[in-house]
Amino acid sequence: MRFENSPYVGGGTRNDLVPLYIYEGKRAFLEAYRFGLKLNETPDSRFDVFLGYHFEGFPYDRIPASLAGMANRDTGVDLGVRYQQRKPWGTLFGELLHDASGASNGTEVRAGYRYDRAVGKLRVQPQFTLVARDGNLNDYYFGVRPSEATAIRPAYEPGGGLNGEIGFSAAYRLSDRWRVIGGIFATRLSSGIRASPIVEDHTQLSGLLGLAYDFSPGHDAWPEGRPLIVKALYGKATDCDFAKVMLLKCFSTNTVDQTRIAAIEVGQPFIERLNGWPLDFVGYVGALQHDERGLQENSWQLNAYMKSYYYGFPWRQQVRTRLGFGMGISYAERVPFVEMRDQTARGRNSAKLLNYLDLSADVSLGDLIGARSQRDTYIGLGVSHRSGVFGTSRQFGNVNGGSNYIYSYAEWRM
Repeated sequence: MRFENSPYVGGGTRNDLVPLYIYEGKRAFLEAYRFGLKLNETPDSRFDVFLGYHFEGFPYDRIPASLAGMANRDTGVDLGVRYQQRKPWGTLFGELLHDASGASNGTEVRAGYRYDRAVGKLRVQPQFTLVARDGNLNDYYFGVRPSEATAIRPAYEPGGGLNGEIGFSAAYRLSDRWRVIGGIFATRLSSGIRASPIVEDHTQLSGLLGLAYDFSPGHDAWPEGRPLIVKALYGKATDCDFAKVMLLKCFSTNTVDQTRIAAIEVGQPFIERLNGWPLDFVGYVGALQHDERGLQENSWQLNAYMKSYYYGFPWRQQVRTRLGFGMGISYAERVPFVEMRDQTARGRNSAKLLNYLDLSADVSLGDLIGARSQRDTYIGLGVSHRSGVFGTSRQFGNVNGGSNYIYSYAEWRM
């Protein structure tokens, strides 16, 4: 849970659920709301390129009077580069970010210092950051356009400025796998932002508190020689909700709109036989196309998720059978038609970035046809689900709703 006192007059305190997906690989990483590639990494330095969620924007659920009548300011997606240099006395880092979503077209430069220290089961990390923001970024989120001006809210452009941030985060190890995490942070906005008629002139406070489970294996974090997994799928929209599909109560794809999906995904095993159990974890990234059947322009969707597979059934020596459950994030080039249709009918908002769930059941094709060489080829059925975590997550636009597609697929190892 993330807590933040709003910078806007009358905005109050925001409570936000932020799902944590954290992965560190040899070449790629996922840090809760950032996904990127490691261009260069040494024991003392690291250089990354990434896409990251930009948390700023007007509140969706409760619009304060100070913002009434103004056009909504959307959250964005930043394209960024980051460099950090580790020293015995701490880590220096710098970031350059630019809005790639077209919301603000703004740019910011971040430079800071942090220090990591472990004391028994407790790990603490104080840090300080200076943030230089350009006029596009500040004017979009904290400015008032002439068309939005009123007698008590004059038109205003903050222009560029320098923010200061200080924070303290910590993680406490409850066991080998479980962690309690938390932090508190303070941001002093630039004088141009504080002078805006829609901004409260105070230090902005935020905090977080959470619980995490570490699936990391006890051996080398990235052993060489792991196979590449390829999955091809094709499916149709369903009016069944995700829970009913999971409970085997609804499987119909007979919808009025008949929209469809097709996707290619690639993955790699992260953990095989966790703790000796018949349980594997596989990470996937995929490109999915929406066939909107002429109802709107077809579009692409990118998914990234971690999936667990259970295969400890009594008949596994005869026909290996797997049940899979995946969780991650999904970014749509355009909000899918079924989501836009349903959310509009309910008077709810929609978003391009949502939580992603994937449920599947499959069997080994090699076992079915008696071809041992194809034992790692699977065929099965699955459900592709996008949702906003019941409207509790600002990261996912406070969306309460989503979409479901039932699909068939084939998966093989290369």
